[in-house]
Amino acid sequence: MTDPNAQPPVDPSQNPPQSPQAPQGPTSPPPPYGGQQPQPGQPYPGQQPPAGQPGYGQQPPAQPYGQQPYGQQQYGQVPPQQYPYQGQQTGAAPLTQAEDKQWASFAHFGGALGAFLGAGTAGWIAPLIIYLVYKDRGPFTRQESKEALNFQLTITIYVVGLYILGTILALVLIGFLLYPLAWIVGILGVIFGIIGGVKVNNGEAYRYFHAIRMVK
Repeated sequence: MTDPNAQPPVDPSQNPPQSPQAPQGPTSPPPPYGGQQPQPGQPYPGQQPPAGQPGYGQQPPAQPYGQQPYGQQQYGQVPPQQYPYQGQQTGAAPLTQAEDKQWASFAHFGGALGAFLGAGTAGWIAPLIIYLVYKDRGPFTRQESKEALNFQLTITIYVVGLYILGTILALVLIGFLLYPLAWIVGILGVIFGIIGGVKVNNGEAYRYFHAIRMVK
């Protein structure tokens, strides 16, 4: 008798033996939603980042305030070499109202003194120096020193021209009459220079009756 629980014999011709499968390595996880592959060096979602590197989608920790590397500036900060901070001196200090009026009057008085000492030919020196030094520090000084400079330059041109013309015409005995005229013009430079200095010292702007506006 046969055992009812016994398995029937297997025919090798009907069921060939299967070859064992080669071991497979770890499969890569599927790409995230949207089909985008992560950037090189960044872990897949769900994976832990390597030690010492920030995680996926995380920003590296910001450096503490005031400890930025040398030569770099924080966002929104203005480097001090571009814009002066409060109290930083960027140039010569502006004149006060009293100093502005004082140097403006010195330009006229200095022109009168130079015209007197130089016989009408050196009145432009003091106004020129004051104009170059203080023209950007006081508006009243800039205006009045320029006015005095133009007037004294005009006086110098007239005086020198009369002397030259008088010397040339001296050959016909007429040029000697131009020398006194040159002295008179020089005296006018002294007188009106003093008047201009007094007016400006009182806080009034002064304009000469005649001047060639060479300095604009």
